[in-house]
Amino acid sequence: QVQLVESGGGLVQAGGSLRLSCAASGLTFSTYAMGWFRQAPGKEREFVSAVNWRGTSTYFVDSVKGRFTISRDNAKNTVYLQMNSLRPEDTAVYYCAATAGRGITVSDPYYRNPSSYIYWGQGTQVTVSS
Repeated sequence: QVQLVESGGGLVQAGGSLRLSCAASGLTFSTYAMGWFRQAPGKEREFVSAVNWRGTSTYFVDSVKGRFTISRDNAKNTVYLQMNSLRPEDTAVYYCAATAGRGITVSDPYYRNPSSYIYWGQGTQVTVSS
């Protein structure tokens, strides 16, 4: 049984930082590209970032470029999202997801489409106060 478990969310003031983790089990983690998505109340799920299976290709939505970084540790079956300079508009439930993918780079629109992802975590709440 595949499980993706997010952690690290919480309440932080604007300008602060959080590091989200997503621990995977039940799959050959190193063969999957991983993505982070977020969903704010009343809004659709939004792509945030993706990383390829090797950790050598990353991609970010424009609104988080320069503030967020994504990384993975295949030995620990874990993907991370480091979020700095947080803004109130970053408030959302953050989800990690896994896809078999189809290439070495994650700049392809395929990775920005939630439907491309096979497995999803339950989400972790991030709240940024102003």
